[in-house]
This record gives sequence, C-alpha cells and structure tokens, in this order.
Amino acid sequence: MLSSVIGVILLLVHAAGVLAAMHAVMNTRTPQGAFAWALGLVLLPYITLVPYLYLGRSRFHGYVDLHRLRREQMQAMANTTLQSALSTPWVCERYEEIATMLRARFHPGQRLRLLVNGETTFNAMLSAIGEARHCVLMQFFIIHDDALGRRLQQVLLERARAGVEVCVLYDGIGSHALPSHYVDTLREGGVAIHPFATQRRSNRFQLNFRNHRKILVVDGTRGFVGGLNVGDEYLGLKPPLSPWRDTHLQIEGPAVADLQRSFAEDWHWVTGALPPLLRPEHAAGHTHTLIAATGPADRQETCSLFFVTLIHAARRRLWITTPYFVPDQAVMSALRLAVFRGVDVRVLIPSRPDHHAVFLATGLYAHDAVRAGIRVYRYQPGFLHEKVVLVDDDTASVGSMNLDNRSFRLNFEIGALSVGTEFAAEVEAMLREDFSHAHEVTEAEYLKAPYLRRLAMHVARLFDPVL
Repeated sequence: MLSSVIGVILLLVHAAGVLAAMHAVMNTRTPQGAFAWALGLVLLPYITLVPYLYLGRSRFHGYVDLHRLRREQMQAMANTTLQSALSTPWVCERYEEIATMLRARFHPGQRLRLLVNGETTFNAMLSAIGEARHCVLMQFFIIHDDALGRRLQQVLLERARAGVEVCVLYDGIGSHALPSHYVDTLREGGVAIHPFATQRRSNRFQLNFRNHRKILVVDGTRGFVGGLNVGDEYLGLKPPLSPWRDTHLQIEGPAVADLQRSFAEDWHWVTGALPPLLRPEHAAGHTHTLIAATGPADRQETCSLFFVTLIHAARRRLWITTPYFVPDQAVMSALRLAVFRGVDVRVLIPSRPDHHAVFLATGLYAHDAVRAGIRVYRYQPGFLHEKVVLVDDDTASVGSMNLDNRSFRLNFEIGALSVGTEFAAEVEAMLREDFSHAHEVTEAEYLKAPYLRRLAMHVARLFDPVL
C-alpha cells in the first residue's frame, strides 16, 4: 500500500515537472534559461520544481501594461513641464540609441556631486531630507532596521511632522528582514510607505523581478541615485565585508524630473495614485545627464542594450566596476570587440564574496575575460559594490545596474549617464584610486585553483540565467 502511494506521488511529481517544463519553454526569456529549466524539470523534478515556482515565473501582464501606459503619460507630462527638445545634443550623439530606446533625454546644465563612499552619501542624503520643505520621494531595494535605518526613520518622521509629504517604497523581497514595527512606526508618523511587488496580490512564490532601484528626490530639486542601500554594512560597519566600497551621485537640474517620473511609475502601480511631482530648477552645471530606468517590463532588454551601447561607444578607454561579473553573450562580445579596437578595457570586481554562487561564476567569467585580453582586477581592502562605467574622457555612468543577468533581465534598475569632461575627470580620479588598491587577475588564478573549486565555478555558471 505504501509503495503504491509513493509511486503515485512520484508520478504526479514527474507530471508536474513536465507541465512546468512546457511552461518554461514557452515563457523563459532566453533560450539558455529555457533549456536549463526544461532539462532539470523533466529529469530532476524533485530538485528543480520548487525552485522553478520561485524563480521561473516570467509574466506579470498587469504591471507591464500599466507600466507602459504610465511611462507614456509621464513622458508627455515631462515634455509639457520641461518644454525641452527631444533631440539628442551633439555632444551626446554617440548614445542616441539609448535615448531613443528608453524614450529619455539628455538634459544640459546638470550640477553633479560624486559621492564616493557610504558616509559621504548618507550625510548628503540625510541632510537633504532634513532640509525638505514640500516632499520627499524615496525608494530602496534594502532598508534595514539598524543604526543607519533608524537614523533615516527619525529624519523622515521629523519631516512628516513638519508637514512635508513623504513617500517611501522598499522592495518586498530585498527588505524581507525589515520588521513590521519599523514600517508601522513610519505610517503612524504620517509617512506613506509601501513594499514594491509586480503583483498587487501577494505571491510568496514570486522572487524574480525585484525593484533594485535606489532613488531619492527632495522637493523636486535634488536627486540621488547609485549603488547604496540603507544599512550599516553600507557604511562599512559589518565585517567580514568591511570596508564597503560603493558610489552614489547627487544631481541638481532638470534630470531630477526623470528620477521623479521613474518613482511615480512604481508608486502609481503600488498605490493607484501619483506622488507629488515638482518642477526641478535649472542648475548652473556643465554636464549633460540622461536618467536610464530599465526593467523586465520594457519591450526590449534595455539594461543589457544600455551596456552594449556604452561599450561600443568607447574608443580609448572603458573602465567598469561591478560586484557581479556575469555578462551575457552580447555584452561579452562587445567587450571583446572593444579590445580589438585598441580600447583600454578594465573591469574591477570584488576579492570577497557576498553571494558565493555569483562569486564563483564571476571567477570563471573573469578567466574568460583575461583570455580575451580584458584586464580584470580584484579590489582588496573590502567588498566592492559600486556600479560605475567610465567611457573615454567624457562619459560616466553611476547607478544600480550590475553586469549580470538579474540586472539585464530580471530587476528594475536605474542609473545616470552623464557626458562632460569635468565630471568624467572626477570619476577617473576615483577609479584610479580604486585600481591602486587592486591586484590584476591572471590566468593562473583559475588554472592553479583546486579541481573542485574549478568544477564549482562551472556548475555555478550553469545557473547564470538566475544569478
């Protein structure tokens, strides 16, 4: 009797595996991912069926439809409000494909401040919030209930008591450890705060399509974007990853309107209402800046194409910093071609892991890159989390985008692409300092690694569609 029950259960599991494999073939975004899921679900459903429930879903039509409609409406509103031309300035024409793809624009006259570590970043952001008079729009992937999180909480509550409208979004999975009393305290104090999810109805099986964006806009005039979340580790206070290396950016000028617009799209999906949208002031800076908001709801794989365009634009130098180096075929091919053009291609990655599977896959891709003539460096003092790209002598990108499949296809990301020699020189100086604390990766790192570690690298790379 027991054996018959077990047999029926095994048959049902295999049948469920076949059905899930059919779903994977029809819905997975890449052929490699579809093949990997289908093979595992048919042959090893006992192992892969549960992970597929959490990671395999790739459709969220309600969000997609509303996202595209809201983007068009917000773009029309921005066009009317800003009264600026849609044409790309001649100094930015190398990146016209990005502007066209994202239906975004390069705004002239931006004043930028490069925030080169967590202490500088949060001092600037908390100070800006404390000076808010009208509204604060804030969005983070991770918010922790620790010393930094409570500092932020108190500043938000103080502004709400002063009559400032405060709107906060956090990712429901990224901030899974955020206790309910933290959120309740903010709500009771007058702060509008909500978790982000691509489905309004709770779905504990939905782990993909996280909102990885980090946005802060104060009074419509000052905007912040970059790689830092809210937590003590981002201040370098949590060994063994400390000191934490990260970068953020402060923006003043019309580009802040596009940060507001990105926040408003996500806020409207979650709440059904629009947050306060204020017209930004014209700044006296010398940089053209485009806000690149990418995500899986876009018609194209915009994040991957964003990187491909930047790489193809490089003629002399291409320096990239990323905590996770798991490039897709298009990005890797573009990097190889840049080497053939004689471009100085350098990639800075961590020497310590925060996610072991991604770290292993990064090591194998680093080996492939070195063999292709790309110079790869490992940052030594602590964990490297910054997401910065420097192109030639005039272009830099600072944002939340990693060089991995999650950023390319599964996460909602945002960054600021800026063209201007003065700002690029600041980024160059920062990156030179970073590279001075790194050692260059050689082929020996992989070749001399123990066999089991090399095997683990190759196994980890099999899962790069979900890393």
